[in-house]
Amino acid sequence: MYRKKSNPEKQSSVERSCRVRKTGLLNYTIPDMHKTLRSGIVLSVVVLLLASACFGSAYNGRPKLVVIIVVDQLRGDYLERYRDQLGPNGFRLLMDHGANFTECYYDYAITMTAPGHATLGTGAYSDGHGIGNNEWWDSARKKVVTSVQDDSVRIVGAASDEDGASPHNLLADTLADELKLATGGKARAFGVSLKDRAAILPVGFSANGAFWLEHKSGRFVTSSYYMKQLPEWAEKFDSSNRADKYWDLEWKDGNGKVLRTTKRTNEKGKQLNFYDVVGITPFANDYQIEFVRDLITNEKLGLGPSTDLLVVSISSYDILGHKVGPDSPEMLAMTLALDKQLGDFFSFLGRQVGLANTWIALSADHGAAPMPEVAQSMHIPAARFDEKTLAASLNKELATKLGKPGDYVKSVAWPSIYLSGDTFSTANLKEADAEKMVGEAVVRLGIARDFFTKAQVSTGSVPPTQLGRRYLHSYMPYGGWYVMAVPPLFLSPYPEQTEHYSPYNYNTHVPLLFFGLPFQPGTYRTHTEPVDLATTLASLLGINKPTHAVGRVLTEALAPAQAAPSSATQSVEKPNER
Repeated sequence: MYRKKSNPEKQSSVERSCRVRKTGLLNYTIPDMHKTLRSGIVLSVVVLLLASACFGSAYNGRPKLVVIIVVDQLRGDYLERYRDQLGPNGFRLLMDHGANFTECYYDYAITMTAPGHATLGTGAYSDGHGIGNNEWWDSARKKVVTSVQDDSVRIVGAASDEDGASPHNLLADTLADELKLATGGKARAFGVSLKDRAAILPVGFSANGAFWLEHKSGRFVTSSYYMKQLPEWAEKFDSSNRADKYWDLEWKDGNGKVLRTTKRTNEKGKQLNFYDVVGITPFANDYQIEFVRDLITNEKLGLGPSTDLLVVSISSYDILGHKVGPDSPEMLAMTLALDKQLGDFFSFLGRQVGLANTWIALSADHGAAPMPEVAQSMHIPAARFDEKTLAASLNKELATKLGKPGDYVKSVAWPSIYLSGDTFSTANLKEADAEKMVGEAVVRLGIARDFFTKAQVSTGSVPPTQLGRRYLHSYMPYGGWYVMAVPPLFLSPYPEQTEHYSPYNYNTHVPLLFFGLPFQPGTYRTHTEPVDLATTLASLLGINKPTHAVGRVLTEALAPAQAAPSSATQSVEKPNER
């Protein structure tokens, strides 16, 4: 669609002032998203605020607020794929007026939500921060545990049968922790997501709070690790039943086709979970951002004497992406809805804190594979298998081989396979031998090209290749004995969904964007990694980088410490490609 571009040189001062178009809360139609938005936010930020601020002071000082946005499953090519359909005030505020790193790839193998969020917060990979998967077998407790499960704490804010959660499994501190240490605890740090792991892991040990959804009711909850009870404003948010207005709605595309409904009950009258029903639509983003705005306002983030930090992880993108895959029209509609929502949120930040006082970073925890059927339609090899049956298949083969039945494989969180050391020990097998035996069995089943064992990666005994390095970076001390499979391309372990778990570029490629006074606008095609986010921000904040951070400072995108250019010059300057 042709979109008329505004000419900054011909705009009046009134037109250059910051304008925000109010949008309907529940109306997400593609024609509405195609409408041209006035570039008030962009011009206000880049021209008026930049020109009025002391650029050198902003570069060497600390902003009032750092906001890190993690869009769960936003693959690195999506923003370019949808660029022409995005408005000027959402993603493109960062793409066109910030530092846009298009070649950002995770350098580890197990591309899951928990490791990805931990990596973004710590600037380290799993071999540094310890979080290697969303869940694993706990040999001491004889059960599967999640990355943040903590039986010593409880859920606060709702009657829930969900497990308590905390950052206790992290083995490295985070950017938020170093910011708190540097300011003597004066800085404030919060994490918000629909998922507990995505709210907790990026902000680490010392955060003032992490909030996520109680799945059934949709109430925002936290952990007794952080507080004994919800803050008054959060309790008021939940008590006002704001979640209720998102039930029984229709999400339609531009042609009026209903993409999803948020019916509260199923055909049998059973009440459904808010997370499962609303969480798969853009309405969940509205609800989450409502909560975030209340948090910023009531906690007075960005209004104190020290730099504050907020991490917002958008989970609905991943919940939908699993079910429909990256090539579905629904993912386009979700992207355009989120683009509009981010534009409104950035406008709110501008009014509340001032975008000249705010740095924004945006990335993702992993990418996504195409649906196997989509790949197959283009003659690209792809397949499915059901990981739920893998443990039984392996145990049957191992029993035959060892001449003794037993639960040799305790759990599968593909591509990781967790073993019972006790059971193998009764068969007189040591860890290295048992892991090798299981790895070879997985290869024989045709669902792995190769494998790496815990015994290998724990001692660094991997080949000096990119693949070897990525599996080395996925080592974690938890999980007992385990094997990490090297799958064939485009293999989904789910009967109907797509996946994100592999070391391949469609899963490791994510966006990385920065916006704020220190960053030179442009598109940068130099190799970067998500570990660079925490390292770069730490350097600009003048604080220690997190304890295990391995990223580099992205100096190519840092503006020189000099006086700001005139507003006339700045208004017509375009980002350069590098």
